[in-house]
Amino acid sequence: MPESNFLTRIETARSGTNPTIICRVPSGWVALADMQYLRGYCILLADPVVESINALDPQARARFMLDMSIVGDAILRVTDSFRINYGMFSNADPFLHAHIVPRYRDEPDEIRRHLPWSYSKEHMASDPIDFERDRELMIDLKEVIESLLG
Repeated sequence: MPESNFLTRIETARSGTNPTIICRVPSGWVALADMQYLRGYCILLADPVVESINALDPQARARFMLDMSIVGDAILRVTDSFRINYGMFSNADPFLHAHIVPRYRDEPDEIRRHLPWSYSKEHMASDPIDFERDRELMIDLKEVIESLLG
C-alpha cells in the first residue's frame, strides 16, 4: 500500500466513504484486509496517523494494543479460527497499523506453523475482499467489537 493509499484509507474512513471499514475504535479504524485468503483478516489503522507505536505516549500505546487484541477476540468469536497472529511492521507503509490475521486448523501444516505471509503471492491475491460475500462477516465483527468495547 503506497503512502498516499494509506493516507487515503484514513481520510476515507474519517469521511465514511471507505467500504473496507468495519468500525471505529478508540485508537483508530478496523478494516477488513484487501486480501481475504484467511477469512477475517483485518487491519487496525491508527488514527491519529503516526509513524510507529513508538511515537505514541504510553496511554495511547496501551490503547492501540488493547484495541488490536479486541479485534483478535472478535475474529475468534466470529470465525472458526483457532489462533490469531498479530503483526506491526510499518516498513513498506511507514504508518502505524496492525495486521490481525486468523489462523485455521485446515491450513496446510507447513504453512500454518509459519507466518501468514508464507503463502505464495498468487495464493494471497486469489481471494480478494468481496463486499457482497463479506458483508455479513463485517457486520458480525462490528457487533462483537462494539460489545467488547462496552
